[in-house]
Amino acid sequence: MGAVGLIVVLVMVFGGFILHGGNMRVIMQPTEVMIIFGAALGAAIIQAPMSSLKASVKYSIRAMVGSSGPSSKEYLDLLQLLYRLFQTFRKDGPQGVEKHIEEPQGSEIFKAYPSFLKNHHAVHLLCDTMKITLSADLTQYDVDDLLDLDIKTGHEEEHDAQHIVANTADAMPGLGIVAAVLGVVITMGKLDQGTEVIGHSVAAALVGTFMGVMAAYGFFSPLAGKIGRNIEADGRYLRCIKVALVALQRGNPPLVCVEYARRSIFPDQRPSFDEMDKALKEKKAA
Repeated sequence: MGAVGLIVVLVMVFGGFILHGGNMRVIMQPTEVMIIFGAALGAAIIQAPMSSLKASVKYSIRAMVGSSGPSSKEYLDLLQLLYRLFQTFRKDGPQGVEKHIEEPQGSEIFKAYPSFLKNHHAVHLLCDTMKITLSADLTQYDVDDLLDLDIKTGHEEEHDAQHIVANTADAMPGLGIVAAVLGVVITMGKLDQGTEVIGHSVAAALVGTFMGVMAAYGFFSPLAGKIGRNIEADGRYLRCIKVALVALQRGNPPLVCVEYARRSIFPDQRPSFDEMDKALKEKKAA
């Protein structure tokens, strides 16, 4: 929906301008674009390492054309995966589940849920945590703290990418003024060329201010907000895994563990108990 929102912004702004009698040729100022967006790119390079810049581009593309976080179907797949994995652990013990968490890409349990396998952070969170719980005597509080640390660290890295986009939004109006001031400086050298030339030059200078403000509040600021919401949605998916693992460490049966996980999902995405129960029974029968 991000791309749809951008289209709406452009259509409403420029459509209103044209309907009011504006000439789009005045808006087409390549040098203004070069100054504003080139300076914004340079500022982003100054403020962040290349890894964060790449991440900000990745998250921006996802915010524009990708999903807004895990869907109800992906959550249902997660609950089924957790149930099957925990059932295997309960029936066959550590040896039975170890082969699955050591090589999840080759596990029949994991391969049945490709939506989970493609989430590399979630795979590592689940498998690495189960590995350490099988090899060390950890309490439920140790597991809780360990998972909190993992999720928090990942969030800090992801929000660093979001901050780059947010800082760019904050800088855009100022960079628009820079472009406008340079345009006025050029205009000062044309005072002897007549009012038509001066008017066109002033209009071109003002386009810089317009571009900076519109890019900030019509694109980069909403984009940063969307990236932040996507990060939080991904975090809720990881916390769902955390809740199930902590419940398992308490000694709860698999069905109770996945019920804890189900209750941690936002209501608009949460599968009902009957949906989850039906899905678990179908998988069990298969």
